[in-house]
Amino acid sequence: MKTAISTRSTLSILRKSLRVIACSACLLLPMASHAERLKDLTSVQGVRQNQLIGYGLVVGLDGSGDQTTQTPFTVQSIVSMLQQMGINLPQGTNLQLKNVAAVMVTSSLPAFAQPGQTLDITVSSMGNAKSIRGGTLLMTPLKGADGQIYAMAQGNVVVGGVGAAASGSKAQINHLSVGRISAGATVERAVATALGQGDVIYLELKESDFSTASRVADAVNARFGPQTASAQDGRVIRVIAPPDNNARVAFLGALESINVTPAQVSAKVIMNARTGSVVMNQAVTLDSCAVSHGNLSVVINTQPVISQPAPFSGGQTVVAQQSQIEISKDPGKVILLKNSTSLAEVVKALNSIGATPQDLLAILQAMKASGSLRAELEII
Repeated sequence: MKTAISTRSTLSILRKSLRVIACSACLLLPMASHAERLKDLTSVQGVRQNQLIGYGLVVGLDGSGDQTTQTPFTVQSIVSMLQQMGINLPQGTNLQLKNVAAVMVTSSLPAFAQPGQTLDITVSSMGNAKSIRGGTLLMTPLKGADGQIYAMAQGNVVVGGVGAAASGSKAQINHLSVGRISAGATVERAVATALGQGDVIYLELKESDFSTASRVADAVNARFGPQTASAQDGRVIRVIAPPDNNARVAFLGALESINVTPAQVSAKVIMNARTGSVVMNQAVTLDSCAVSHGNLSVVINTQPVISQPAPFSGGQTVVAQQSQIEISKDPGKVILLKNSTSLAEVVKALNSIGATPQDLLAILQAMKASGSLRAELEII
């Protein structure tokens, strides 16, 4: 009986040990890249949006419109609109409009948009209107880059902010000179979109990469048969598609759902010189290097010194400036940064220096110049 109990205990210990070994092995293995849908990696050549823009007027404002003496184009627009409606103003009329604002209307015409479809539009003041909250956009034609009208916009402007002013005091939340109208434009003309030429379509990677382009072609060939896709370069993949429109749409639907594991991106460090932000991706590595970092601070303190004359001496009070200058320097430390093969180790090594984000800009540039930073530096 004792032997059976001992055997069971030994088996239980062995099972637990095997589990621990298995978990440790999983932690030591490199993390597998996550597969992404082809829809997220590529776009079909020729399927794109088209930008639209128009000039219009927003009316019905509560005294927060353009000051007509400083924005003469608003008055000209009102006079032109009234003339088109058969209203002729007397010569020399000086319009004082407080409830009208000149605006620019922008939108995007999606691919395959048809007449009658509605679009969301953004209305932005171009004059000195204080607010376009509560205004109504009058019928505004939206044109494309070719000068043709593709949509007509009109509706009530919704502004995500509020403001108030009285007796020289002012309070404002968010932006009051930009608003949005949901479904505020109606498409009047469609843009012809060709899905490839003949029996061929072209997929374009959103980020150029030769390895990813080759993997996309291999995945498409594995799904639809050999010679279906071929990579033209690091961005474009040529795919043979059915010539019939109905079959081609179904083919593209199946094509977009293919999972592809993209190649590892190139090592890159993005630095924002204005804000001091530093962002690096997972592929950044660091060779062994020594970094010396120290802080130098200069403090200048100026205080007035008043010299009073003796009583009944006839002298004058003299005000002089006395300055004190202090220079303090933290002892510089030379820190050895060992070679790192992961982003976590790189961040840990840089944090050990104790440098501010502004200091990291100079340190990373020096590391790149010395050849110890294995990444591309991009300053924005």
